[in-house]
Amino acid sequence: MTAPSPLIFEAAVTRPLSVVFRAGEAWEGHDYTVEVVAARPGLDGFDVVVDFRDLEAALDRRLAPLQGKLLSDLDLDGPLALARRLLADLAPFVPAPAHLKELALTDGRGRRLAVRG
Repeated sequence: MTAPSPLIFEAAVTRPLSVVFRAGEAWEGHDYTVEVVAARPGLDGFDVVVDFRDLEAALDRRLAPLQGKLLSDLDLDGPLALARRLLADLAPFVPAPAHLKELALTDGRGRRLAVRG
């Protein structure tokens, strides 16, 4: 008889981000809530998925240079490219056996764009 697989636990942190990008001929400024979700089977010795402070600090370091910037100046062609880059940049800061499961951008109208790790 095989042992049941452990439960998968998730933890999320959020931060605000304001950026500008080109949509067709128009420029659009957006205020997003960036949500980063980490997951792992079971919990660590402190009964957590990841240390929130470490994940928040990594997210803050990645978002600070983006605040108020034009995405094309950062070689990004829109929100999807932004989300993908943030996901890739943050993944190394989530120690195994946890992993970065998802990064989502939610705008002021509640529209959500998510990429999975």
